[in-house]
Amino acid sequence: MKYQKNFTVTHKAAVMHADPNNPANLINEDVCLPAVAIKRNSLESNIAWMQGYADARGVSLAPHGKTTMTPWIFQRQVAQGAWAIGVGSAWQAKVAMDAGVPRVLMANQLVGRANMQLIAELKTQHPNTVFFCCIDSLSNAQALSAFFSQHGQTLDVLLELGVPGGRCGCRSVVQAKQLAHEIAALPGLRLQGIELYEGVMHGDNAQQKIEQFLRDAAGLLRELHQQGVFSGEETLLTGAGSSWYDVVCSVWCQETLPANCRLVIRPGCYITHDQGIYQDAQNAVLARDSYACDLAGELTSALELIALVQSVPEPGRVIVNFGKRDAAFDAGLPQPIAHYRSGVQQPSGVQHLTTQGIMDQHAMLSCPAEFPVQVGDILVFATSHPCLTFDKWKTLFLIDDDYNVIETIETFF
Repeated sequence: MKYQKNFTVTHKAAVMHADPNNPANLINEDVCLPAVAIKRNSLESNIAWMQGYADARGVSLAPHGKTTMTPWIFQRQVAQGAWAIGVGSAWQAKVAMDAGVPRVLMANQLVGRANMQLIAELKTQHPNTVFFCCIDSLSNAQALSAFFSQHGQTLDVLLELGVPGGRCGCRSVVQAKQLAHEIAALPGLRLQGIELYEGVMHGDNAQQKIEQFLRDAAGLLRELHQQGVFSGEETLLTGAGSSWYDVVCSVWCQETLPANCRLVIRPGCYITHDQGIYQDAQNAVLARDSYACDLAGELTSALELIALVQSVPEPGRVIVNFGKRDAAFDAGLPQPIAHYRSGVQQPSGVQHLTTQGIMDQHAMLSCPAEFPVQVGDILVFATSHPCLTFDKWKTLFLIDDDYNVIETIETFF
């Protein structure tokens, strides 16, 4: 085994392997653990599946880039047919625009002079990239109008429709109509359509509420289109996170909309999927939607956390060397899916290991007292809610199914 010498470590999962004839392997401890890896075959399959779904429904796909903040992934999504990349902030827009994506849809308000300045500079640096942001108040519209008109630029904006108790967005159709006309009269702004996010709606009758919300948005777009408040060759109607994209497509595709209306969905977590909340959400999609069932393949979990057993302090208790600094824990704790020792997978039955607690740098697992685990063993974990695992890593590893490192990819949170 050869190890690199006299090198600079720039991130916490440093590769310590320097054999040019063999790739580094995470299971063989060639990389400082814990580390997060993405399985290439699953990633490529997930990209193809969601693009295939959007194509089958006749809608455009603008994957939410905040999930990964990884230009390498943005570029592959666009190469496979994504119409745009969605973002949530001016910084995220910069990352996407610098990565060369053709359209950036900021599903959020652009607020603050410095953020406006950044977008103005990006519009100058990337004149062929189309940028959209959302508006839900006259005060924000006036501030944007003043700033961009003074800079000799026109900002493409979307009217955001929201719900009481939700996040941003006009709280009623009446309020949204009034704001749309006010935006249309302001210099420096070009109203291009309507944006919403249905994922804030919960409860036993969530689907019914979401469907009505979507119909209200479609009706609002029809009325505003007839009144001539939209600019541009096409009008956008966009929504859909990672849980209800099928319902968004089903409702809007049944609506009578202007001929120039482009429907855009914005799921993000499908890119690596998970074995937690988004597997549950996808099961619900498959139960509701024949289009999803008819597509070849399926979404599979591509993101894995590889970590070391660092202590077995008492029978039935195992301490592993990852924690809140390394993985999402807001929607279920990472759970082990494989067990290795000296590079060999163990037939020990990881279903008997359960993650029960997590601290900054430690995860506490329980198991039967006789479970055959020892210090130095490697455990592979599946996670829930990939967004909050991605944002804890500067560098991820793209791997094959044998945990060989194919490529290192950088995140930009």
